[in-house]
Amino acid sequence: MITLETKNLVKKFDGVHAVNHLSLSFEQCKITSVIGPNGSGKSTFINTLTGLHEIDGGSVFIGKHADITSIKPHEIGAYGMTRTFQEVRLFEQVTVLDNILVVLTERGVWGSLFENHTQYHLDQAEAVLKRVGLWEKRNELATGLSYGQRKLLEIARAISMPAEIFFFDEPFAGLFPEMIKVVVSVMQELRTKGKTVLLVEHNMDLIRQLSDYVFVLDSGKLLAEGTPDKVLSEKAVVEAYLGE
Repeated sequence: MITLETKNLVKKFDGVHAVNHLSLSFEQCKITSVIGPNGSGKSTFINTLTGLHEIDGGSVFIGKHADITSIKPHEIGAYGMTRTFQEVRLFEQVTVLDNILVVLTERGVWGSLFENHTQYHLDQAEAVLKRVGLWEKRNELATGLSYGQRKLLEIARAISMPAEIFFFDEPFAGLFPEMIKVVVSVMQELRTKGKTVLLVEHNMDLIRQLSDYVFVLDSGKLLAEGTPDKVLSEKAVVEAYLGE
């Protein structure tokens, strides 16, 4: 079942198409990857879908009826979406635990910090932090974490959300092998639970391992689509993406 769909989506910067009339669909229970060379429009595509960039043309739909073409960034949660960023975004001066509790309680950061949290919320936070291996860091400030730990915390926040559609923008960059294994298992678990996962990633081994379907972008246009093995063997993709 298609849960997210774009129709002739356009985003331009100074008259140049970063996203050029893309019509893509993303299915439930699948990990769909968007790949392409640097500057191909991958992150711009996600940023446009999640309201960080205003859409210059086309439409975005969730399901068959929900038109989210004019969505704002703070509204994505209401439509069952959540995301991570290339540049990690955390509440830097609060603890690892509080970064999760802010999401679980659906309060603003200050309201959450001064809330008397229920055991239910605390148990949820403990479970998700153990899931990504950060429970022992729960009382440390987010700003004191290593780069890899910060990425894991952002992923932990994302999976704490009651979402159906998950956007991961280069989640593996800078992670050690053991951390990569954790993130891989998180994504596979989301798929098993019937979620829709949109992944932007450069590591082709991980694309082959995780992806059910792949879209390849080049200069904002759709270059190819299909299963990982099919797409990554196409001559046009090899030439554009792998530089051969």
